[in-house]
Amino acid sequence: MQSPLQAATLLVTGSAGFIGSALVRHLVRTTAYHVVSLDALTYAGNLDSLTSVLDHPQHQFVHGDIGDAALVRELLERYQPVGLIHLAAESHVDRSIDAPALFLATNVHGTLTLLEESRRHWQRRRVAGGSFRFVHVSTDEVFGSLGAVDPPCTTATPYAPSSPYAASKAAADHLVRAWGHTYGLPVIVTTCSNNYGPYQFPEKLIPLMILNAIEGKPLPVYGKGANVRDWLFVEDHVAALVAAFERGRPGATYLIGARAERDNLSVVRSICDLVDAYRGTSGTRDLITFVADRPGHDLRYAIDANGTQRELGWTPRVEFERGLRDTVRWYIKHRAWWQRVLSGAYRGERLGLGEPR
Repeated sequence: MQSPLQAATLLVTGSAGFIGSALVRHLVRTTAYHVVSLDALTYAGNLDSLTSVLDHPQHQFVHGDIGDAALVRELLERYQPVGLIHLAAESHVDRSIDAPALFLATNVHGTLTLLEESRRHWQRRRVAGGSFRFVHVSTDEVFGSLGAVDPPCTTATPYAPSSPYAASKAAADHLVRAWGHTYGLPVIVTTCSNNYGPYQFPEKLIPLMILNAIEGKPLPVYGKGANVRDWLFVEDHVAALVAAFERGRPGATYLIGARAERDNLSVVRSICDLVDAYRGTSGTRDLITFVADRPGHDLRYAIDANGTQRELGWTPRVEFERGLRDTVRWYIKHRAWWQRVLSGAYRGERLGLGEPR
């Protein structure tokens, strides 16, 4: 039997991005929600990632910017969603080093616009006896760097963002919580670890290394490759987002991680071995090239998701080795997708050198 929520509409921002498109596909494939998805289709937004659901009767795609208050208001008034899941963001640390103002415009001012229009929408729905929830998707980078033996971050860990990207997301988190505290807007914050999986824009570590390995190009590893991340398969993440929306407490923060810490060099070596295995080749590890480290590169991120698992009944299902194997296979089999992505402005060049744009 469907819950009352599942007969209703959700508004998803950043829907043509990596995580956003995975969420939309998940919602259309596994629930009865009607999904209205909004994306500005910047460099990382790709309608090819929504091909399987683009014309589905449960899905309506809208091309637009979260900073366009009039458009956001129109969508909220027209579709009367019971919730908004906010994924639209500039998300690449290297790009934030080169162009920090863009990150403030999208991640801070764009979030502010969504909060204000959502507050207006929620107040009207409340008068009419309706419900509404605002789920804001954040990142473990707001906590800054952990030491090699520090315990994983919890909801009590102080914020200490190190990059312009992390600072912009931390600012957005504070805004969301303030709108919950001051105005009573039912907000939920989710904080995830590093995502990976199919359809990820190839400037991030895992897809960039896969594509370079496929094409026999150098595999640039920052510093000594000792930086550690907790790797979360994207399908596990979007399942947690649905759980947070449906079962989470307004005002709560849910940490979403997979307890799959790996250093970057180990990840790259695993990718090399998987590419060789699938293609029947050898020697891909010889393409690994150590390059100057990113400015202010955080050593380690790690998430303690035990509270989220207990409260929401969610647990990650995909072990890292299986997820990485499936991801490598996907990129090998979907050359047309990533070749179209690479035909745009991004060509796999080095970013994050701090050069003004």
